Amino acid sequence: MLSNASRHAPSSRETAAVFGRPEGVDGSFAASQQVDADRQEPTIGPPDPVLAEAFGRPDDSAETLQRDPLAAYGQDETPPAPDDPWRDPESIAALDTPALTAPTVAEPTDPGPKLGIGDVLFGKRVSWVALATLGALALLIGVFGGLVGRWTAEVVSPLNSESVELATGDGDRGTAPRSAVARVAQSVEKSVVAIDVRTASAYGTGSGFILDKNGYIVTNNHVISMAANDRNAKLEVVFFDRKRVPARIVGRDTKTDLAVLKVDNIDNLTVSKLGNSDSLQIGEEVVAFGSPLGLDRTVTSGIVSALHRPVPLRPDAESDTDAVIDAIQTDAAINPGNSGGPLVDDDAAVVGINTAGLVPGGGSIGLGFAIPINQVVPIAQALIKDGKVNHPQIGVNASSVRNDRVLGAQVVNVVAGGPADQAGVAEGDVITSFDGRTIESADELTVAVRTAKIGAAVPFTYWRDGRTFNGTITPASD
Repeated sequence: MLSNASRHAPSSRETAAVFGRPEGVDGSFAASQQVDADRQEPTIGPPDPVLAEAFGRPDDSAETLQRDPLAAYGQDETPPAPDDPWRDPESIAALDTPALTAPTVAEPTDPGPKLGIGDVLFGKRVSWVALATLGALALLIGVFGGLVGRWTAEVVSPLNSESVELATGDGDRGTAPRSAVARVAQSVEKSVVAIDVRTASAYGTGSGFILDKNGYIVTNNHVISMAANDRNAKLEVVFFDRKRVPARIVGRDTKTDLAVLKVDNIDNLTVSKLGNSDSLQIGEEVVAFGSPLGLDRTVTSGIVSALHRPVPLRPDAESDTDAVIDAIQTDAAINPGNSGGPLVDDDAAVVGINTAGLVPGGGSIGLGFAIPINQVVPIAQALIKDGKVNHPQIGVNASSVRNDRVLGAQVVNVVAGGPADQAGVAEGDVITSFDGRTIESADELTVAVRTAKIGAAVPFTYWRDGRTFNGTITPASD
């Protein structure tokens, strides 16, 4: 067999010079022959005493860090000796108690015979001392109970009595009114009526008051709108004595929310006393009459809280009224059903017709509005006379404008040839005053025009391109 050395071909001198080991080297790597004289060899210093104490090995005599994981620290690990000698193989023989002890059962006893009165008293079964003690105790209990009963009967008053009479007032106070509101109520109540409107699918109620002995009654248009638009509707007037009579519509005006009814063959009607709404003062006491929520003959009182308040009334499912009223504002409670009833001053004179109230929560919040009676009278007279009303108009449509330059009613369009066109009003002009009344909204302009007279020239002021102009305008009939 050939040796390992004989299996390889000999290397040439050039190859050995390039790939062979240098002289004096037997292994794979040559030993370093260079020594860095400046190189500092690291030295290991003694550990910090605190670290050595915390992490060093304990002495041979100390307990090692690792303990038996099954050992209970601080407890004796010696197993206790068993208590039961039968389970202890090393226990010695000894006598003990039996495994089961039978309890001692008492002998049954039969109940003895019952004792009768003769046995107790004469049979010597109970001692005389015990009988005497029981008798004395029963006597004491009886005497004490009798005394307590007598005391409660004589000292404690009974719950019921037939002799008690409850005291009433100081006698008949008479029927004379005992307050200003009571005096007004007695004077006005007979002239106020409730108005019921019933159709096949709806029911409405309102109020009104008597204008004339011939049976003319004034109310709001929105109270009788359903009856006016439904020929089959039933319209009735209910007087203060609950007498019901049918009523007919004389005329109505949707632009002022007023209407006049008539009842026939009714004698001894109490006519309302009409006052002067132009003389009203803010703070003056007033009384509102009507049938709020169907509760007829209701009276509420308050004061006049504002005058000339423009209040728009828009059409809805139950009314075709489309008006802006120049209202008296009052805090006398006005609720649905008060509409058409009179607003009366402290002289029992009608100064307005209760028409609207702000009721966001379903009840009065002290903001009620009434049409001034001085505006009601000419409308009512025109309806009684002709069944219709002509209103003044100036031939413009307007919208409210409020900005840093001007405040008023801006003209949206002008009717050609109308009063405003003839007065030189152009689209875009802002009317700021009309007939001496300051105009701050389109509703106020509507009210100012409606209260003017047809054919009578009135002064007005308007704003155009930063300049203010004055002029006169003559309202015409609509």
